[in-house]
Amino acid sequence: MFEVLFLGTAASAPSVHRGLAAHVIMAKEYRFLLDCGEGTQRQLLRSGIGFRRLNRVLLTHGHLDHILGLGGLLSTLIRWENMESLEIYGGRWALDRVHDLLFGIVLRDEQNNYPIELYELKTGVFFEDKDFTVSAFPVTHRGPGCFGFTFQEKPRRPFLNDKAAALGVPMGPERAKLVRGEPITLTDGRVIHPDDVLGPDLPGARYVHIGDVGRTDNIVQYVRDAHALVIESTYLDAESEMARLFGHMTAAQAARLAVEANVKTLILTHISHRSRERDVLAEARAIFPNTYVARDFDRFVISKEKPVERISPSRDKNRVTTVEANDIDEDE
Repeated sequence: MFEVLFLGTAASAPSVHRGLAAHVIMAKEYRFLLDCGEGTQRQLLRSGIGFRRLNRVLLTHGHLDHILGLGGLLSTLIRWENMESLEIYGGRWALDRVHDLLFGIVLRDEQNNYPIELYELKTGVFFEDKDFTVSAFPVTHRGPGCFGFTFQEKPRRPFLNDKAAALGVPMGPERAKLVRGEPITLTDGRVIHPDDVLGPDLPGARYVHIGDVGRTDNIVQYVRDAHALVIESTYLDAESEMARLFGHMTAAQAARLAVEANVKTLILTHISHRSRERDVLAEARAIFPNTYVARDFDRFVISKEKPVERISPSRDKNRVTTVEANDIDEDE
């Protein structure tokens, strides 16, 4: 299961209700900060999650509206937080700009004992836990070294309780061993193998996150069968020529990608202040009905067992409400 917290959902300039691009992806005990636009550290505080365990930053690309918040965030972390290091992953061009920002400005003339590691992304898996992986894939936008990210749970074989009971496998540590792939010997001498009580592999949850992108034909293979896809929607279809010129996506293009790639849920972000949220949503849903337009501080829970759930903070009350996919969002 993955949980996504949207900290900033605006395009290149913030609006009253939308900050610049920043998202936190939570998986088990891990937290990944994906992009870090200006104002991200304040959004982290407003969200209530703070800075703890936020020691891995994934950058979709090196444009300033996606990286400029790293300066303030690092300045805070090295003074007030107790993390051992900060790992930043991105394309070469993005990392060069981050290096100039952090070491040429934030840490210039300062004695720093805080380890900062910059890792250049290549296509493929770059982070692995026993239960999930994180991989990068190339996307087309303005400038080199732009990437999307896939969070993929590893497949699991379900334990077949009926078969285990029929074979006389008792409850307790014997079943745990079989789940781990170890054979057991029953008291009557029979040997039970994992294949006797485990079903076929079932794929885990698949979450794909794409930042700014101008083409979809070369990313379908990476998006296919995602339980949730987050992708930009800077323009509407009436502005498709402008979208093409600036290497961005329209709501309709994002929706067509979701259809072609058999995506379960589409979540649009990077919303321009020129567009009404209602119009973005209507354009996408006309093609792909199970679409959301993310707002700052929305949370989405992504699991293979049930449909994607959106938990949205109310703007006028200090409470959280669940918003269904077929609810029409109000204009900002």
